[in-house]
Order: sequence, then C-alpha cells, then structure tokens
Amino acid sequence: MADLTTEFARLRIDYAGQDLDERTVLSDPFAQFRTWLDQALASNLKEPNAMALATATREGIPSCRMVLLKGFDPRGFVFFTNYNSSKGLELHQNPQAAVTFYWAELERQVRIAGPVERVSPQESDDYFALRPPLARIGAAASPQSRVIPGRAWLEQSVESLQVLHPNGDIPRPADWGGYRLQPLSFEFWQGRPNRLHDRILYTRVASAWQLDRLSP
Repeated sequence: MADLTTEFARLRIDYAGQDLDERTVLSDPFAQFRTWLDQALASNLKEPNAMALATATREGIPSCRMVLLKGFDPRGFVFFTNYNSSKGLELHQNPQAAVTFYWAELERQVRIAGPVERVSPQESDDYFALRPPLARIGAAASPQSRVIPGRAWLEQSVESLQVLHPNGDIPRPADWGGYRLQPLSFEFWQGRPNRLHDRILYTRVASAWQLDRLSP
C-alpha cells in the first residue's frame, strides 16, 4: 500500500492569483463580497453560491455540510432548511455559525461568522413559493436528518403528496424555513505564489468595520 502521507505531500499547486491589498479593498465587507461573488458568477463556476456551513451543539460538538446561499444584504446571509434537521437543532441549541465560500478556479476563499436567527415567516413563504413544484413537495415529504426505512419509503411519501397536490401547490411546512447569519467577521483569502497568500480580516467593532491583514 502506498504511503498516503507521502502521496498527499506531493500534491501541490502554486497559486498565482491576483493580489488582495488592504489599501485598495472596499471598506464595506458586504460590498467586497458582492464584487467577488459577481466575479464568480461571471466566471460560470458551478454553484458559486455553495458554502460550507459549520454549526455546533450546545456542548460544542461541531458539524459541517454544504448549503446554498439564497440571498444576502446588510442584514446577513440567508439559507433554507428543515428546522428539525441536524443543523436546525444545533442552531436552536447554539445560534452561532460560520460559512466558507471556496472558488477554486479563482483561487479565492471567504469565511464569515456570526450569530444566526430565523428569517420572518413571510420571507420563508416567499422563497418557498419560488421553488419548483417537485422541490416544494420534496421539502414537505422529507423528515430531514431523521432515520427512515429506505428510499422506497421516501419515494412513497413524495407520491402521496403529489396525489394530494398535483399542481405542486403545497403550502410551506411549518418546520421548514430560512436562517440569516449576521456577520461579525469576514475573512477574504486570495491565493498567492509560494504560499504567501493574502488574508484580509474585517471585524465588526460597534457600528464600524475594522480591517486588518493576517499572516498566511
């Protein structure tokens, strides 16, 4: 068997991305994120709104999974899920989270952390109404994160709801909706040659943002 430590040690890419300078970045981290997200969208990356969401239990046991960003503004970053899913239960116990966006083709990463709260029922209703009919039915049929008897059980649940709602006009389940992460920090990372990466940290201080450069 190959020595995996040696094998992975040889995996190395030398980054050659653009620079990221604290003297020229935007003073508002939301505006800086918008600029980078627009560039990711323009580059036709697959799911540029995908982000790793990290949560933890009351005892501090962490978990992480990929979710999709569905909106952001100065209030925060919004994603949707089942409130009784593992992430929903963890956020109920410990309403703090962190997300990471990684755009490998652009050699960029953004880390964001802060408290999380549920969006308003109206915001959840509005987004749920925008989902394709089968996606709405799937959300209602799936007891997310719970143990189920098998795939056939899930498909039968979907079929039963399709009979009841042939046009997909199913109302939003009470246990499904959105969360908003309210940033207290942003870190923008740009890959650079020889592992001397650029890292710019924005930290919320009262009503302003403090900007610092971090060592790579």
